[in-house]
Amino acid sequence: MRKLIIGIVFLVALGLVVDFGSAAYAEYRVSRELRAGASLTADPEVTVHGFPFLTQAWEGKYNDIEIRARGVQSSEVGEVTIESTLQGVTAPLSELVDGTVATVPVDHLSGRMLIDATELGQFLGIADLQVSAPPANRSDGTGGSGGSGTPTAGGVVLTGTVPVGPIETTVSVHADLVLDNGQVKIVASDFNFGPNGSTDYSIPDPLAPVILGLFTQTIDPRELPFGVQPTEVYARGSQIVIEGVGNNVTITLDGLQRR
Repeated sequence: MRKLIIGIVFLVALGLVVDFGSAAYAEYRVSRELRAGASLTADPEVTVHGFPFLTQAWEGKYNDIEIRARGVQSSEVGEVTIESTLQGVTAPLSELVDGTVATVPVDHLSGRMLIDATELGQFLGIADLQVSAPPANRSDGTGGSGGSGTPTAGGVVLTGTVPVGPIETTVSVHADLVLDNGQVKIVASDFNFGPNGSTDYSIPDPLAPVILGLFTQTIDPRELPFGVQPTEVYARGSQIVIEGVGNNVTITLDGLQRR
């Protein structure tokens, strides 16, 4: 009986090693194909979720695959992180590992582009830009002008040092995050003077539109993975996140980033 138990434990352990090893190799091969296809400077992180992996590989259907590529050079806002979650992926394992897969049907795809405060600050020309969540009474993102288009859930507070007349002053503004015809608009709509108006700066009325304009800009989210169209934009921590989704789409491994 003891030998039988030891044998069963050994077989289970061996099965786990084979399963995890197979998943790791498949992730590596897909990562290399994604890097080559999108001309990235580093291998993106690829994670195939679900256990056992070999059952999914045998069926050629993968429940959930996550992809993350850091330091991707965008056309407008410097380096960004792009992420994608693929659910219901159909692809033979042999084609994935040998790089011969041409197209990959996906039941549901979500893609994100993450812009951190440093890169956004360089894009706006505000070197010390900080990004934070708005006060509770502004969290619906509907305050202020908002520009044309549709504000998505959640605005943002932007803080940075800008010229106010002849001097430079640290200013904080409320900004709406707006989707308009596939473009993302950051629209500064009002000043943030802190709780109970406690911030010790003031803006002369004639200069107010000029200062708000320094925090207002439009981003073309062309780096969203696999060409997905943006459906939402929001702040997460100190980052601006642009996200898009698609259902029943067909992708190629060289489409992680449009070139």
